[in-house]
Amino acid sequence: MTRYFFVVLLMSLTGIAVVVKAGLIMFAEQGYWKDVADRFVREGVPVRPNRGNILSADGKLMASSLPEYRIYMDFKAGGHQKDTMLMNHLTEICEGLHKIFPDRSVAQFKSHLLKGRKKGSRNYLIYPKRISYIQYKEAKRLPVFNLNKYKGGFHELAYNQRKKPFGSLAARTLGDVYADTAQGAKNGIELAFDSLLKGREGITHRQKVMNKYLNIVDRPPVDGCDIITTIDVDMQDICEKALVDKLKELEAVSGVAILMDVPTGDVKAIVNMTRGQDGNYYEMRNLAISNLQEPGSTFKTASIMVALEDGKVTPDYIVDTGNGIKMMYGQAMRDHNWHRGGYGAIDVNRIMEVSSNIGVSSIIDKYYKDDPQKFVDGLKRMSIDQPLHLQIPGEGTPNIKGPKEKYFAKTTLPWMSIGYEVQLPPINILTFYNAIANNGKMVRPRFVTKAVKDGDTVEEFPVEVINEKICSDRTLEQIRIILRNVVGHGLAKPAGSDQFNVSGKTGTAQISQGAAGYKSGVRNHLVSFCGYFPSEQPRYSCIVSIQINKGIASGGGMAGSVFGKIAERVYAKNLHFDLSNAVDSTTNVIPAVKAGNMNETVRVLEGLQVPVQKDFKLSASQTTWGHAQQSPNAVILQAGEDKMGLVPNVIGMGAKDAVYLLESKGLRVQLYGIGRVRSQSIAGGSRLVKGQTVTLQLRQ
Repeated sequence: MTRYFFVVLLMSLTGIAVVVKAGLIMFAEQGYWKDVADRFVREGVPVRPNRGNILSADGKLMASSLPEYRIYMDFKAGGHQKDTMLMNHLTEICEGLHKIFPDRSVAQFKSHLLKGRKKGSRNYLIYPKRISYIQYKEAKRLPVFNLNKYKGGFHELAYNQRKKPFGSLAARTLGDVYADTAQGAKNGIELAFDSLLKGREGITHRQKVMNKYLNIVDRPPVDGCDIITTIDVDMQDICEKALVDKLKELEAVSGVAILMDVPTGDVKAIVNMTRGQDGNYYEMRNLAISNLQEPGSTFKTASIMVALEDGKVTPDYIVDTGNGIKMMYGQAMRDHNWHRGGYGAIDVNRIMEVSSNIGVSSIIDKYYKDDPQKFVDGLKRMSIDQPLHLQIPGEGTPNIKGPKEKYFAKTTLPWMSIGYEVQLPPINILTFYNAIANNGKMVRPRFVTKAVKDGDTVEEFPVEVINEKICSDRTLEQIRIILRNVVGHGLAKPAGSDQFNVSGKTGTAQISQGAAGYKSGVRNHLVSFCGYFPSEQPRYSCIVSIQINKGIASGGGMAGSVFGKIAERVYAKNLHFDLSNAVDSTTNVIPAVKAGNMNETVRVLEGLQVPVQKDFKLSASQTTWGHAQQSPNAVILQAGEDKMGLVPNVIGMGAKDAVYLLESKGLRVQLYGIGRVRSQSIAGGSRLVKGQTVTLQLRQ
């Protein structure tokens, strides 16, 4: 009985021990064993794909994902053996970390690691900042860190960080993503094409195979597509520099510049600058597409086109603008030169050249005051009121109210005709002027042309037409002549160029202060110029819009001058000369020719049809070496004597021929400089000793 009692007692104690241990594992050590399970048995682990790149129209990388890491240490991994290695190599590890991350000393790293070791942390952050791939690889070479993470404890957490190689260039249009790209995009092209850029996650699981744990891929990740934009990096840089220089000069509030390809509507450059608190300019918002503003005098072009299209006026129609002040339903309408006595009686062409408010509003009020809806319908006929449905988010919706809407008073029509009481984003104004340049065809602005993957096109985004014909050919011809004269003879001369003709219209509008109206507090003005170039065969259209809060506002002098710089620099970038026009047919240009391989020299000169004089015969099976001399009518070639046992004379040869010839004779060669051989340390004709070193000095 005593024996059975002890057996039962032992089994009971064993059972109690099992239950206690199970309880400890389930509750007290739950976290530890979960970590162990996660490390060795993992099911359905997501594998993140690489986010696609965003490229410029000419293939330059504008946004790309690069890996960044946070590095950690598991002080419990590897047991006593790892801990001993860590302490033995601690100084060496800390010195290595200091070299990689010099902002922290060796002592700081040592103190930090010892603190983590004392805590026994399993996920101890070694360095507080994210590090690059190169820094991570350097750290991975250090002692203990170079072991498997289950033995050494060194492990990492990888992030995909979005980088823009050209910095702030077109930053708001390209858009932003969250710090971890897996969380998606915030705005711009990144957001609009997120589904194509982000790719598809893969899935893996961890499985033990032949006593080794392997990551088995259940579904491989699919990397995102690359997006090809319409942006031209060089043009973007031209526009940004021209605009920012003027903004700094004026101490302006903000500025916008958009450059568009006329036939396709491709946005080649888009700049959105706002002054920061430090006085510098940054891309904070995409003002070019979202900023609803009263356009001012750039809207006069649309008003005059409605009157021309309806047959109410012709370019030589005369309007008496008087002394520059005219009462319109109890409110004074003024021309900019009212204090100098006004313009008197002038025709429509001159009205646009001098941007006469009285001239335009008098025409529209006279012919449409009894039926203002007809004027509004004329504007809608040209699709100037239509949303553009751009490829990127954030666009503003044009606001052109009709006579049946609230707050449409008798004064609304005349003031609407000169660009007040209507609201349009800058890109909508440009789209309208681009249609004038494009023979009346209005195309939707395009920011992205296609999505590609591994060289193949996944999706294409063709040119979209909004309105096949905004007006008749007669009206189009008349307004194009008028817009050309505005720059050639009117207030927009600063936008012009001596090299080619420019067409367009200035705009100067006082910005409403909301409920306070136009006269309260600081006077804010919007100065702008919108047009296209060259006038005869338009290639590009452009709008420049600047908001100022000090000084005398001038659309031509401020925005127009920026337009002029952009136009000339973009025109010069695309300027190609026909070299055949530079050839003087009466003169045969004889080039300077290096000494060297005469077989190659003759072949090149004959291919270029350059006259050659030589007193030797060439053999296809043997290379002839020699020198060349210029004469007025031909290149004179002389074969050098290649005597056995003597050092060749290589003076006058290029580096390639000189090295080849000397090394073929068994000599060693040292080169200094660039260009032709001007001197050789062992003179030509000297006795040849194989293995000697010949030093060659080269100069241009």
